[in-house]
Amino acid sequence: MNAVSTRSAWQGLMTHHAHIGGTHLRELFAADPERGTRWTVSAAGLYLDYSKNRIDGETVGFLAELARDCGLHERIAAMFRGEVINTTEQRAVLQTALRAPLGAPLWLHGVDVVAQVHAVLDRMAAFSEQIRAGAWRGHTGQPIRHVINIGIGGSDLGPAMAYEALNHFSQRDLDLKFVSNVDGTALAEATRGLDAGQTLFIVCSKSFGTLETLTNAQAARAWSLRQLHDEAAVARHFVAVSTNAEATAAFGIAPEQMFPLWDWVGGRYSMASAIGLSTMIAIGPAHFRDMLAGMRAMDEHFREAPIEHNMPALMGLLAVWNTDFLGASTQAVLPYAQYLSRFPAYLQQLTMESNGKHVMRDGRPVGCDTSPIVWGEPGTNGQHSFYQLLHQGTRLVPCDFIGFGHGLNPMGTDGDRVDRQHDLLMANLFAQSEALAFGKTASEVRAEGVDEALVPHRVFEGNRPSNTILARQLTPHALGALVALYEHSVFTQGVIWGIDSFDQWGVELGKVLAERTAAELADTGNPALYHDSSTNALIQRYRQLREERP
Repeated sequence: MNAVSTRSAWQGLMTHHAHIGGTHLRELFAADPERGTRWTVSAAGLYLDYSKNRIDGETVGFLAELARDCGLHERIAAMFRGEVINTTEQRAVLQTALRAPLGAPLWLHGVDVVAQVHAVLDRMAAFSEQIRAGAWRGHTGQPIRHVINIGIGGSDLGPAMAYEALNHFSQRDLDLKFVSNVDGTALAEATRGLDAGQTLFIVCSKSFGTLETLTNAQAARAWSLRQLHDEAAVARHFVAVSTNAEATAAFGIAPEQMFPLWDWVGGRYSMASAIGLSTMIAIGPAHFRDMLAGMRAMDEHFREAPIEHNMPALMGLLAVWNTDFLGASTQAVLPYAQYLSRFPAYLQQLTMESNGKHVMRDGRPVGCDTSPIVWGEPGTNGQHSFYQLLHQGTRLVPCDFIGFGHGLNPMGTDGDRVDRQHDLLMANLFAQSEALAFGKTASEVRAEGVDEALVPHRVFEGNRPSNTILARQLTPHALGALVALYEHSVFTQGVIWGIDSFDQWGVELGKVLAERTAAELADTGNPALYHDSSTNALIQRYRQLREERP
């Protein structure tokens, strides 16, 4: 495998960057009156304006050539066919099968995985409807009114994000909470004041052996039994999303209440699987299937559209351009929708766990920077927090703005037609992307009569790249399309860098060391320590603190 930096298109981009690098977005827009409509693409109900990136037609041409040279189309086809593209774990990567339509078979090891998926979706739907209708009764005969999802990583971030994003569509007499942190405070606060007889726990762990998840699950089990006083109650108040039937049965979960996963579903790609059971309970099967339809629409666009008109591919290629040629080390995701407050956190895992790699699929060094650091907050909150750095800081931070034509909760209406408060929200989105792109020159500041001593402080450099993504409204379909858009953008970046975007070996070392250290802490005989001098000293200090009365 050749490192991407050796490819001719990459070399062309380096030469091209030397030419375009000093060109300001003001100049690019002045030279092309149609630029604002030329560099756009629509797909799956989303509209992407990428004209405020520091690119021109030659840039896009080189990036598309690079994608073809790296075999993007071939890698896409291999993924959809179920080939083993996660080579370090020898697994297929088939999150797209989770949202494939019934009757479109995909055979893997002699099994139609699409038929399997729909069988699980039907089981999820039946169980969800029982909970939503109050037909599922707990051990004391009461209906379930509190659902607590226990997971970590993709088993938490996806469902928690989706629940927050689609809360408008949720059944409001059902209370959903999410516990992931092994800090006991998380579970204590989630269960505080609840009646165990009305509480259902969904334990999400593919292996049913994830240390943090199982620790919280055992604590939840103990909490339930302190109120219900009967081991048989576990079967009415716990369900599992797992592949380990033996371990779930030993826990007390009935076999029919275990919803399976497959090894071709990575955790951060799993929110459309049974990991989304909490989401389905909240919004109902019909809305859940609408979310899957949005994902599927973006999947089909990604598989079929040419690179120059392919929304996820273009976003991925622009991320490579910004990271490796413009020197940006982070990317801000700025949704102008309160419901998407957890979306940046979800994308942190999706992006950074997927592409935070230093070697290519063949084990050799990548030779260039890979994943940007993803972060963000909803607008307009961020404007009064970190936007100062975005506009006038010394670091270049490309931004993704996400907005909608209609809010879900109209407040400031003009008759029955215009939501003035939503207009204000979107005016801020458009103003921020405009200000980042064009800034304000010293001469413009002086023309406002500003004192000369203050002119440098009032200058905005501009030339800060951004994408703007618009949809009609934040519906389940729109959320599904957004999630799939970023999934495939991340995949595109991984193909360009030649890395395996679907393993996560970087998570393992800390977990192994934590298990070793936990055993040392559990041994009250204070066993000898064989860490480095800093870690040894910290453990000794912790032991001392633990012995002191709070």
